[in-house]
Amino acid sequence: MPAPAQFVEFVDTHADKFIQRLADAVAIPSVSGEAGRREDVVKMAHWLNGQLNSLGVTTELRDLGKHVMDGQELSLPPAILGRMGDDPKKKTILIYGHFDVQPAFKSDGWDTEPFKLVIDSKTGRLIGRGSTDDKGPIMGWLNVLETHKSLGLELPVNLRFCFEGMEESGSEGLDDLIVSETKKGKEGWFDGVDCVCISDNYWLNDRTPCLTYGLRGLSYFKIVVQGPARDLHSGMFGRAVHEPMTDLIALMSKLVTPDGKILVPGVDEMVPAADDEEKKIYNSLDYSIADVEDAVGGKIAISADKATVLMGRMRMPSLSLHGIEGAFYGAGAKTVIPAKVSGKFSIRLVPPQTPDKINPLVVKYLESEFAKLNSKNQLSVECLHGGKPWVADIKHWNYEAAIKATQAVYKKQPDLTREGGSIPVTLTFAESLGVNVLLLPMGRGDDGAHSTNEKLDRSNYIEGTKLLGTYLYEAAAISA
Repeated sequence: MPAPAQFVEFVDTHADKFIQRLADAVAIPSVSGEAGRREDVVKMAHWLNGQLNSLGVTTELRDLGKHVMDGQELSLPPAILGRMGDDPKKKTILIYGHFDVQPAFKSDGWDTEPFKLVIDSKTGRLIGRGSTDDKGPIMGWLNVLETHKSLGLELPVNLRFCFEGMEESGSEGLDDLIVSETKKGKEGWFDGVDCVCISDNYWLNDRTPCLTYGLRGLSYFKIVVQGPARDLHSGMFGRAVHEPMTDLIALMSKLVTPDGKILVPGVDEMVPAADDEEKKIYNSLDYSIADVEDAVGGKIAISADKATVLMGRMRMPSLSLHGIEGAFYGAGAKTVIPAKVSGKFSIRLVPPQTPDKINPLVVKYLESEFAKLNSKNQLSVECLHGGKPWVADIKHWNYEAAIKATQAVYKKQPDLTREGGSIPVTLTFAESLGVNVLLLPMGRGDDGAHSTNEKLDRSNYIEGTKLLGTYLYEAAAISA
């Protein structure tokens, strides 16, 4: 059952107002990974809560406790739990999203101020941190609610909401909340939920919509090497002492090869190889090596074989080196030997891998390789956060509804994909609630989430709002 014509018309005629809503959200620098921005994340929670209340959603700002960040004890941002509709004759769909964002500074290479939404009239791009990840999709849901309220239309399903402000920092506190609410049964916010819909991922390219039924998990590590009591002058102490930076570089060079092979014993070997039948799935997707290279802005694909590249992104584990703390990186030439340096890397996980299986292998390997250096420096390895991988049943009515909605809005058959990123809460919802979880993306593959000049195309924002609303109608019409 497609959405009513007046719903579609209202979204089109109120596009500018909906874009302003996104601009207001982007203007709040809700960076969860920086202690100094915590008040802004809380501000964003209250702003979003106010929006939901104004549209008729009953909500609760739930305290998630405290945690330690950068040596400071901080209160976690509150999660938002919401309810709209309790008709026992209707399906109940739980909507998840996150209102925190990645760090962003203009000096990182942004062409515009990252926390001011810039509308590029030539390309239709809405540029700003969080525009596609994940404020745009959340605003899309608000747009759906406003449209129904303004037109006096009854929603075709009951809705539940769970919005958090720590997704970009490991979703601390959220798993416990979901489990505890589930255990409350009829007294909990998630009672009666039939399925979950998450819009926090992207099309493979800029042409073909997709639905995502699998995500890689994550284990994120920090290697710390320290020795001297303070930074040293290389002219006075170079080649006279063991240098932490030299040890760290040696260790990080032994984690992964340039062609992506993970060198930690047992990690790659844990995943069974794909057979020819499975490879056909990846070769059939409307996504090419050229699309990968266009998205990254360089001809740097790891292979000339399409299936190899796509499986590397979706089906296989990957290890990426992210950065080094404590090292000199400014302009000029500073001849310092750092006293303490930290290297950060992560492994994206796929079934049957989990953090509990992978983390001990990594720690054991790094300690073994460090011992081979015969260094007098000290090593510590810390896992900062992690999440399990997830795969869903694509034959469930939840996916059937999303396929029909995509066909109605975009006039195309969506690709069914597994994605390389991680949304840890996906598996928590699936396991705790025992229901199907759908990933229904709004943005495109070239949106640059987590990168400089992050954007959401105007057409994806407006048509994506229609998609979210149409999905609710299609879900209501299908027999469970």
